[in-house]
Amino acid sequence: MPDQEPPAGTASFGRFAVTPNERRQRIRRVFAAVAPRYDLMNDLMSFAIHRWWKRRLARRCADRSGLVVDLASGTGDVAALLRGPGRRVVACDPSLPMMEVGRRRHADVAWCAGEAERLPFADGSVDLLVISFGLRNATDLDRALDEIRRTLRPGGRFVCLEFSRPAAWLAPFYDLYSRLAIPRLGAAVAGEPEAYDYLVESIRRFPDQATLARRMAAAGFASVRWENLSFGIACLHFGERAA
Repeated sequence: MPDQEPPAGTASFGRFAVTPNERRQRIRRVFAAVAPRYDLMNDLMSFAIHRWWKRRLARRCADRSGLVVDLASGTGDVAALLRGPGRRVVACDPSLPMMEVGRRRHADVAWCAGEAERLPFADGSVDLLVISFGLRNATDLDRALDEIRRTLRPGGRFVCLEFSRPAAWLAPFYDLYSRLAIPRLGAAVAGEPEAYDYLVESIRRFPDQATLARRMAAAGFASVRWENLSFGIACLHFGERAA
């Protein structure tokens, strides 16, 4: 049975329908709770494959210079991969506890607080904006896409790395693993099973590859395309602000 959308005026959080503001506050509490062991949990849940996905993202952005924003940066592992000559990298995240962890690890990266629906960057000021496993946490996906496009300069690039829909042969095994193993890992390692229940639910409710591409195009992005990783478990989405 397909997932049911929450009623109008509400958003989903785990199995419950909540208002967008309630969802925002609960997400903040989730990331504050898991911040100290966030990277360890990512390694365990993905068997460290997330590191390969993030390196692929960085390679796909190697031709871009100027102001680079890593949105929903978390502890800054992607921001660190994006450093290079001719670039100023800014890590932007709404969770202060996550940023505190990141600042200790990556002191040479600039940090700022901000969320996708209200970005703290001027119109047309960003050359490259990336987001890794954070777009599904936006309270209003379409508003977030509008904001991202607003901040990009003409010709600027947007790259999103996100969980997506795996190939049909893999989907039943992946669904079983995500429902049974991930919350148990969250309980055992991070002490936060409910946080990882939310993680699984947020992946299930996020648009698939083609749907997200359509919504990016509807938001005004040009040259929209995607690249599946690990048989579609994750996906790189690309778009540009038209010149």
